[in-house]
Amino acid sequence: MVSIPSESCNIKGLERRPSSEDPITDEKSAQNFVTCIHRAKLAEKFRNIDITWAKNLIGHSLHITVENPLDENSQYTCKIDLKTWQFWGKKGLKSLKVEENRVDIFWDLKSAKFSNSPEPKSDYYVAIVSEKEVILLLGDQMKEALRRTKCRLRSEGKREHDIIIESALSGPYDPEMWISIDGIESIRITNLHWRFRGNDTIVVDDVNVEIFWDVHDWLYNGLGSGGGMFIFRQGGEEEETSYWEFCHFLYAWKLENEEAKVDGSKS
Repeated sequence: MVSIPSESCNIKGLERRPSSEDPITDEKSAQNFVTCIHRAKLAEKFRNIDITWAKNLIGHSLHITVENPLDENSQYTCKIDLKTWQFWGKKGLKSLKVEENRVDIFWDLKSAKFSNSPEPKSDYYVAIVSEKEVILLLGDQMKEALRRTKCRLRSEGKREHDIIIESALSGPYDPEMWISIDGIESIRITNLHWRFRGNDTIVVDDVNVEIFWDVHDWLYNGLGSGGGMFIFRQGGEEEETSYWEFCHFLYAWKLENEEAKVDGSKS
Protein backbone atom coordinates (compact mmCIF):
# COMPACT_ATOMS: atom_id res chain seq x y z
CA MET A 1 0.00 0.00 0.00
CA VAL A 2 1.35 3.44 -0.92
CA SER A 3 0.01 6.98 -0.93
CA ILE A 4 -0.33 9.55 -3.70
CA PRO A 5 0.79 12.89 -2.20
CA SER A 6 -0.14 16.44 -3.14
CA GLU A 7 -0.11 20.00 -1.84
CA SER A 8 -2.58 19.25 0.91
CA CYS A 9 -2.86 19.52 4.65
CA ASN A 10 -2.28 15.83 5.31
CA ILE A 11 0.46 14.83 2.93
CA LYS A 12 3.18 12.45 3.87
CA GLY A 13 6.46 14.23 4.41
CA LEU A 14 10.03 13.41 3.52
CA GLU A 15 11.58 11.49 6.38
CA ARG A 16 15.07 12.41 7.58
CA ARG A 17 17.13 10.43 10.06
CA PRO A 18 19.57 12.02 12.53
CA SER A 19 23.16 12.90 11.65
CA SER A 20 26.07 14.13 13.73
CA GLU A 21 25.53 17.69 12.47
CA ASP A 22 21.94 18.02 13.65
CA PRO A 23 21.46 20.73 16.29
CA ILE A 24 19.17 18.51 18.35
CA THR A 25 21.95 16.01 18.95
CA ASP A 26 24.49 16.64 21.71
CA GLU A 27 27.05 14.61 23.56
CA LYS A 28 25.11 14.82 26.80
CA SER A 29 22.30 12.47 25.74
CA ALA A 30 21.84 10.52 22.52
CA GLN A 31 18.69 11.48 20.65
CA ASN A 32 16.30 9.33 18.71
CA PHE A 33 14.40 11.56 16.32
CA VAL A 34 12.50 11.61 13.04
CA THR A 35 11.92 14.71 10.87
CA CYS A 36 9.22 14.98 8.21
CA ILE A 37 9.16 17.92 5.80
CA HIS A 38 5.71 19.09 4.71
CA ARG A 39 4.71 21.82 2.27
CA ALA A 40 1.77 24.12 2.92
CA LYS A 41 0.58 27.61 2.05
CA LEU A 42 0.93 30.00 4.97
CA ALA A 43 0.86 33.81 4.98
CA GLU A 44 0.38 33.87 1.19
CA LYS A 45 3.50 31.78 0.53
CA PHE A 46 4.18 28.08 0.11
CA ARG A 47 6.62 27.09 2.85
CA ASN A 48 8.36 24.02 4.16
CA ILE A 49 7.17 22.99 7.61
CA ASP A 50 9.57 20.67 9.44
CA ILE A 51 8.03 18.36 12.03
CA THR A 52 10.59 16.72 14.32
CA TRP A 53 9.75 14.15 16.97
CA ALA A 54 12.65 13.73 19.39
CA LYS A 55 13.14 11.48 22.40
CA ASN A 56 15.95 10.61 24.79
CA LEU A 57 16.27 9.22 28.31
CA ILE A 58 15.02 12.40 29.97
CA GLY A 59 12.57 13.94 27.54
CA HIS A 60 10.19 13.67 24.64
CA SER A 61 9.45 16.68 22.45
CA LEU A 62 7.89 17.91 19.23
CA HIS A 63 9.71 20.63 17.25
CA ILE A 64 7.89 22.60 14.55
CA THR A 65 9.89 24.86 12.22
CA VAL A 66 8.23 27.06 9.58
CA GLU A 67 10.38 28.25 6.71
CA ASN A 68 11.11 31.94 6.27
CA PRO A 69 11.76 32.37 2.52
CA LEU A 70 13.20 35.86 3.09
CA ASP A 71 15.83 34.76 5.60
CA GLU A 72 16.88 31.12 5.87
CA ASN A 73 18.77 31.89 9.10
CA SER A 74 15.66 33.19 10.83
CA GLN A 75 12.94 30.55 10.94
CA TYR A 76 9.70 30.44 12.91
CA THR A 77 9.93 27.74 15.58
CA CYS A 78 7.83 26.13 18.27
CA LYS A 79 8.82 23.43 20.76
CA ILE A 80 6.30 21.28 22.62
CA ASP A 81 7.45 19.17 25.58
CA LEU A 82 5.72 15.80 25.80
CA LYS A 83 7.25 14.50 29.01
CA THR A 84 5.65 11.22 30.04
CA TRP A 85 5.26 12.26 33.69
CA GLN A 86 3.37 15.45 32.78
CA PHE A 87 -0.09 14.38 31.69
CA TRP A 88 -1.15 17.96 30.91
CA GLY A 89 1.70 18.32 28.44
CA LYS A 90 0.08 15.77 26.13
CA LYS A 91 -2.76 18.10 25.16
CA GLY A 92 -2.44 21.78 24.56
CA LEU A 93 -2.29 24.86 22.36
CA LYS A 94 0.56 27.17 21.41
CA SER A 95 0.66 30.16 19.09
CA LEU A 96 3.32 31.93 17.06
CA LYS A 97 3.52 34.74 14.52
CA VAL A 98 4.51 34.12 10.90
CA GLU A 99 4.88 37.47 9.13
CA GLU A 100 2.23 39.03 11.38
CA ASN A 101 -0.13 36.09 10.80
CA ARG A 102 -1.18 34.22 13.91
CA VAL A 103 -0.60 30.48 13.73
CA ASP A 104 -2.16 28.17 16.34
CA ILE A 105 -0.84 24.68 17.03
CA PHE A 106 -3.26 22.24 18.67
CA TRP A 107 -2.20 18.79 19.83
CA ASP A 108 -3.65 15.85 21.71
CA LEU A 109 -1.45 12.84 22.44
CA LYS A 110 -3.17 11.60 25.60
CA SER A 111 -4.09 8.29 23.93
CA ALA A 112 -1.24 8.18 21.41
CA LYS A 113 0.35 4.81 20.73
CA PHE A 114 4.07 4.51 20.02
CA SER A 115 6.37 1.78 18.75
CA ASN A 116 10.16 2.14 18.70
CA SER A 117 9.95 5.54 17.03
CA PRO A 118 9.54 8.86 18.85
CA GLU A 119 6.77 9.63 16.34
CA PRO A 120 3.35 8.28 17.39
CA LYS A 121 1.76 5.70 15.13
CA SER A 122 -1.93 6.17 15.98
CA ASP A 123 -4.59 7.75 18.18
CA TYR A 124 -3.40 11.37 18.11
CA TYR A 125 -3.51 14.63 16.19
CA VAL A 126 -1.41 17.75 15.70
CA ALA A 127 -3.21 20.55 13.85
CA ILE A 128 -1.66 23.77 12.57
CA VAL A 129 -4.27 26.48 12.03
CA SER A 130 -4.08 29.85 10.27
CA GLU A 131 -6.88 32.17 9.16
CA LYS A 132 -9.58 29.74 10.32
CA GLU A 133 -8.18 26.89 8.22
CA VAL A 134 -6.31 23.75 9.22
CA ILE A 135 -3.31 24.02 6.92
CA LEU A 136 -1.49 20.92 8.22
CA LEU A 137 -2.99 17.95 10.03
CA LEU A 138 -0.96 15.08 11.46
CA GLY A 139 -2.34 11.91 12.97
CA ASP A 140 -5.48 9.84 12.53
CA GLN A 141 -7.98 11.78 14.67
CA MET A 142 -9.24 14.23 12.06
CA LYS A 143 -12.77 14.53 13.47
CA GLU A 144 -11.46 15.28 16.96
CA ALA A 145 -9.04 17.88 15.60
CA LEU A 146 -11.70 19.69 13.54
CA ARG A 147 -14.12 19.64 16.45
CA ARG A 148 -11.57 21.20 18.78
CA THR A 149 -10.13 23.79 16.40
CA LYS A 150 -13.57 24.72 15.05
CA CYS A 151 -11.91 25.31 11.70
CA ARG A 152 -12.39 23.81 8.28
CA LEU A 153 -9.86 21.61 6.58
CA ARG A 154 -8.12 23.37 3.73
CA SER A 155 -9.48 21.76 0.58
CA GLU A 156 -7.48 23.41 -2.20
CA GLY A 157 -5.19 20.40 -2.45
CA LYS A 158 -5.87 16.74 -3.11
CA ARG A 159 -6.02 14.15 -0.38
CA GLU A 160 -3.95 11.03 -0.07
CA HIS A 161 -5.10 7.79 -1.63
CA ASP A 162 -4.40 4.16 -0.76
CA ILE A 163 -3.22 1.96 -3.62
CA ILE A 164 -3.59 -1.82 -3.42
CA ILE A 165 -2.21 -4.16 -6.09
CA GLU A 166 -3.52 -7.73 -6.18
CA SER A 167 -2.88 -10.60 -8.55
CA ALA A 168 -3.91 -14.15 -9.39
CA LEU A 169 -0.95 -15.78 -11.14
CA SER A 170 -1.69 -19.47 -10.68
CA GLY A 171 -4.67 -21.73 -11.17
CA PRO A 172 -6.73 -22.93 -14.13
CA TYR A 173 -7.38 -19.44 -15.52
CA ASP A 174 -5.12 -16.92 -17.28
CA PRO A 175 -3.10 -14.82 -14.84
CA GLU A 176 -4.49 -11.40 -14.08
CA MET A 177 -3.82 -8.38 -11.90
CA TRP A 178 -5.97 -5.54 -10.61
CA ILE A 179 -5.27 -2.22 -8.91
CA SER A 180 -7.64 -0.57 -6.45
CA ILE A 181 -7.70 3.06 -5.28
CA ASP A 182 -9.28 3.62 -1.86
CA GLY A 183 -10.79 0.12 -1.98
CA ILE A 184 -12.41 0.57 -5.40
CA GLU A 185 -11.05 -1.37 -8.37
CA SER A 186 -9.68 1.11 -10.91
CA ILE A 187 -8.04 -1.14 -13.47
CA ARG A 188 -7.88 -4.89 -14.21
CA ILE A 189 -5.20 -6.37 -16.47
CA THR A 190 -6.12 -9.80 -17.81
CA ASN A 191 -4.03 -12.31 -19.76
CA LEU A 192 -0.75 -11.25 -18.16
CA HIS A 193 1.16 -13.75 -20.29
CA TRP A 194 0.75 -11.24 -23.13
CA ARG A 195 0.35 -8.03 -21.11
CA PHE A 196 3.11 -8.42 -18.52
CA ARG A 197 4.34 -4.96 -19.57
CA GLY A 198 2.06 -2.04 -20.34
CA ASN A 199 0.49 1.20 -19.28
CA ASP A 200 -2.95 2.69 -18.84
CA THR A 201 -4.52 5.88 -17.49
CA ILE A 202 -7.04 6.23 -14.69
CA VAL A 203 -8.71 9.31 -13.17
CA VAL A 204 -8.27 10.12 -9.47
CA ASP A 205 -9.96 13.25 -8.09
CA ASP A 206 -10.46 14.54 -11.64
CA VAL A 207 -6.73 14.18 -12.31
CA ASN A 208 -5.26 11.77 -14.87
CA VAL A 209 -2.83 9.27 -13.35
CA GLU A 210 -0.83 7.11 -15.74
CA ILE A 211 0.17 3.65 -14.51
CA PHE A 212 3.07 1.66 -15.95
CA TRP A 213 3.75 -1.94 -14.96
CA ASP A 214 6.30 -4.66 -15.64
CA VAL A 215 5.62 -8.03 -13.99
CA HIS A 216 7.59 -10.24 -16.39
CA ASP A 217 9.70 -11.72 -13.59
CA TRP A 218 6.61 -12.64 -11.59
CA LEU A 219 5.56 -14.96 -14.39
CA TYR A 220 8.79 -16.34 -15.86
CA ASN A 221 11.46 -16.27 -13.16
CA GLY A 222 11.81 -18.16 -9.91
CA LEU A 223 10.77 -16.90 -6.50
CA GLY A 224 12.84 -13.96 -5.29
CA SER A 225 14.81 -13.70 -8.55
CA GLY A 226 13.13 -10.59 -9.92
CA GLY A 227 10.63 -7.96 -8.94
CA GLY A 228 7.57 -6.40 -10.47
CA MET A 229 7.78 -2.66 -11.08
CA PHE A 230 4.95 -0.13 -11.04
CA ILE A 231 5.07 3.59 -11.79
CA PHE A 232 2.29 6.02 -10.93
CA ARG A 233 2.62 9.53 -12.29
CA GLN A 234 0.28 12.44 -12.83
CA GLY A 235 -0.71 13.09 -16.43
CA GLY A 236 -1.86 11.01 -19.37
CA GLU A 237 -0.23 10.07 -22.63
CA GLU A 238 -1.44 13.27 -24.31
CA GLU A 239 -0.10 15.60 -21.61
CA GLU A 240 3.30 17.27 -21.54
CA THR A 241 5.83 15.89 -19.06
CA SER A 242 6.28 19.35 -17.54
CA TYR A 243 2.82 19.02 -16.00
CA TRP A 244 3.66 15.88 -14.02
CA GLU A 245 3.62 16.85 -10.36
CA PHE A 246 4.52 13.53 -8.78
CA CYS A 247 5.94 10.15 -9.66
CA HIS A 248 5.80 7.00 -7.52
CA PHE A 249 7.88 3.87 -8.06
CA LEU A 250 6.73 0.63 -6.46
CA TYR A 251 8.72 -2.61 -6.49
CA ALA A 252 7.38 -5.99 -5.35
CA TRP A 253 9.20 -9.33 -5.13
CA LYS A 254 7.50 -12.71 -4.95
CA LEU A 255 8.63 -14.64 -1.90
CA GLU A 256 6.03 -17.38 -1.90
CA ASN A 257 3.02 -18.20 -4.04
CA GLU A 258 0.76 -15.89 -2.09
CA GLU A 259 3.24 -13.38 -0.68
CA ALA A 260 5.22 -10.44 -1.99
CA LYS A 261 7.77 -8.01 -0.60
CA VAL A 262 6.96 -4.40 -1.46
CA ASP A 263 9.21 -1.35 -1.61
CA GLY A 264 8.02 2.08 -2.68
CA SER A 265 9.60 5.44 -3.41
CA LYS A 266 8.56 8.78 -4.85
CA SER A 267 10.02 11.70 -6.71
